[in-house]
Amino acid sequence: MKPALLALLCLLPSVTLAEQVGEVGVDWVGNDIEIDAIADPKVEGVTCHIAYFDRGLLDRLSKGNWFEDPSNASISCRQTGPILIGDIDRDKDGEDVFRTSRSIILKSLRVKRIYDEKNQTLIYLAHAAELTEGSAKVSLSTVPLYGTDAKWADE
Repeated sequence: MKPALLALLCLLPSVTLAEQVGEVGVDWVGNDIEIDAIADPKVEGVTCHIAYFDRGLLDRLSKGNWFEDPSNASISCRQTGPILIGDIDRDKDGEDVFRTSRSIILKSLRVKRIYDEKNQTLIYLAHAAELTEGSAKVSLSTVPLYGTDAKWADE
């Protein structure tokens, strides 16, 4: 994990850390697709894998824009063990599970968890958040609780 990302995440105690599990080189200028595993800190037994683009040094030198990475990301979340649901936010807005900066100030990549009570499903949404304007770059994954032995910590 990059030192800047680690430093930022240390300042955000309510957000979990990602563990890099893969890296795919996509061109000769050092651009990569990184794949991180993110364990949901409030839902044991659920792991999300997120893939995102990381610009290389040569790309940054040739195009300028030194301090910014694209916001695009893809997410896939699955049950990876017995599910134990802690004190999660059940509002329609959900809550952040993970976030990382994609530029010095203006842009971040976030993963939110939303609980769909009617359909007994956890929804994980990866999206870009920008201060200057919104972004339509989103990716969605769901973890159905129906038919599992999912337990609530408060029950």
